[in-house]
Amino acid sequence: MSERVHPSGLPYRPCVGIMLLNTKKHVFVAKRLDMIAEAWQMPQGGIDPGEEPVEAAVRELGEEIGTTKAEIIAESRGWHWYDLPDDLIGKIWKGRYAGQRQKWFVMRFTGKDSDIDIETEHPEFSEWKWAKPATLPDLIVPFKRQLYIDVLREFEPILA
Repeated sequence: MSERVHPSGLPYRPCVGIMLLNTKKHVFVAKRLDMIAEAWQMPQGGIDPGEEPVEAAVRELGEEIGTTKAEIIAESRGWHWYDLPDDLIGKIWKGRYAGQRQKWFVMRFTGKDSDIDIETEHPEFSEWKWAKPATLPDLIVPFKRQLYIDVLREFEPILA
């Protein structure tokens, strides 16, 4: 993996992203508790030191939506990157990162909607829904829009 350097000199936080699909190939999205804007996102989270991306993806799914009833059906070829807006650099993640580099996984949800419980030990979301893949770039915060477009493009054969 090639490292990308931000002009601030700050590194990128290593993370995973999860595109969870139901039987209709709709994607799980949720509204963050800490966002003022009307923005929805797919589950994502940091990779712990010594943890493999696939392990992080399964862990994050359980931590964020309260279930791991899913099977991995695809993994991104490489890493996807996004930069934080200038006004957020130095304010989130204790000021340690300029953005994220994310390994993405497509997972097929094997449970029932009632298995999803966003009221987890450390809740991140206020509500959730299944969304058509084409709507994802319009649901996410603007600074992650291109990342979502790139992820959709990569996984297009699965979504067709």
